Amino acid sequence: MKLFITGKPGVGKTTLVKRLYSLAPERFRGFWTEEIRERGRRVGFKVITTEGREGILAHVDIDSPHRVGKYGVDVRGFEEVVLPLLESCLPLCPKVVLVDEIGKMELFSERFVKVVEDIVFRRNIRVLATVPIKDVHPLVRRIRRTFRPILITLENREALLHDLAERLRMSLPADS
Repeated sequence: MKLFITGKPGVGKTTLVKRLYSLAPERFRGFWTEEIRERGRRVGFKVITTEGREGILAHVDIDSPHRVGKYGVDVRGFEEVVLPLLESCLPLCPKVVLVDEIGKMELFSERFVKVVEDIVFRRNIRVLATVPIKDVHPLVRRIRRTFRPILITLENREALLHDLAERLRMSLPADS
């Protein structure tokens, strides 16, 4: 079972993934992203792992050659938090590997690209991930062509939650 969620920015991809995770946190290993807000305005993004570690992914105050819009991306910091966890999922993982998201910022890390590629295209690893609606990288293009991501919209996101929760439930042994 490999589930990829796509949709426009702000439609609720991360919220959907976090809600699925909250239904059975012991069945997941991975990370999600969240906004960093100061005085009501977004100034960056952080990553949070299923094991409770946090790190800065990008911030307006980071001076980096890797940029997305006004945000400098902290590739090394991202790798230090996320990669050990994802690498622990290889060659096999009894849990669902959660990757939110396989997006522009994360894809600046060549090590992330390789590990995600290994996880996604390995036969016996279950995956729940989000991908951008556009092919922002060859890996995203390959994922989109191979797995045909599920489009989340404002209209379908509640129904999608229930559908994906059932798919996840059916794909996992009762004792995992």
